[in-house]
Amino acid sequence: MSDKPPAPAIPPEPPVLDPAAVGAKLGATDYPEPFRAAVAGRLRKRLGNPLGITNFGVNLTRLEPGAASALRHWHTRQDEFVYVLDGELTLVTDAGETILRSGMCAGFPAGRPDGHQLVNRSHEPATYLEVGDRSAGDEAHYPDEDLRYDGATDLFTHGDGTPW
Repeated sequence: MSDKPPAPAIPPEPPVLDPAAVGAKLGATDYPEPFRAAVAGRLRKRLGNPLGITNFGVNLTRLEPGAASALRHWHTRQDEFVYVLDGELTLVTDAGETILRSGMCAGFPAGRPDGHQLVNRSHEPATYLEVGDRSAGDEAHYPDEDLRYDGATDLFTHGDGTPW
């Protein structure tokens, strides 16, 4: 029998992340080719994934002047929430356009067929947090385009279901 006390347990890494350490690609998207230009000035850093968060996603997103967050869309099962950290963004929905400034937020409940997107129409970059759940079987519909996303297959199709 040893007289040595057991080695202390090594504490786990703290659940902390410096967003500056997270890689991002400007304009990265899974959209089919005809739609990629809309998000060419979007820089998204996925913050939830490296922290092991699996039930919802958290992204730190910067839009350069003239860039859009996405094509105007709505989700069948996914709730979305955005919070503007700095800059000015134009929220485009079926109801029209609303200016969002630093400290403002917007929410998009699942199943509400009101397409939405953020567009940076200012002359300075704007940064916001976007949060969305990861509901299985979600679909995204793009009312201004012949485009639909099927979360079950992870594929974009035309509105009639034919592949892109």
